[in-house]
Amino acid sequence: MNVNTIMFRDDGEIPNNPDFPVIVYEHVFKDNPNDIEAAFNRHDWTGSWTGGVFDYHHYHSNTHEVLAVKRGNATILVGGEEGERLRVETGDVMVLPAGTGHKKIDSSDDFEVVGAYPGGITPNLRRRDTKSRNQDLSEIKHVPIPETDPVFGDKGPLLEKWIK
Repeated sequence: MNVNTIMFRDDGEIPNNPDFPVIVYEHVFKDNPNDIEAAFNRHDWTGSWTGGVFDYHHYHSNTHEVLAVKRGNATILVGGEEGERLRVETGDVMVLPAGTGHKKIDSSDDFEVVGAYPGGITPNLRRRDTKSRNQDLSEIKHVPIPETDPVFGDKGPLLEKWIK
């Protein structure tokens, strides 16, 4: 399994996260995509759902989010218009720190993700044209570091890479 981290800066429209990088776990659930939701829930990343990724820039200022590809493949633009296009496929996991913009560019017809949030926090939905930018920036800075990695629990890349 490869683990990659990518840091994004505030682009004036998408705040991204000033402290924590996006973490991409490649192929971690490739052989067992039906185990994704149970793994997340076991590690207290709950409020899980299954579906797609919006095709417009959005972010959550009140919580971090994990997305794992259960089926198919897609290109996800992360970090805003000048961000990075990430090609994801079955078994890949992306952990998006609060404030990180993301949108689907394209996908296979069968593309499906499982999403979840630390502690099951209900995410808000912010777009790049939000009128609450100052409030969002403050809220992003106060979202706590999760106590567990969504894939590996008490040990894992998130706990090593997300340190204030």
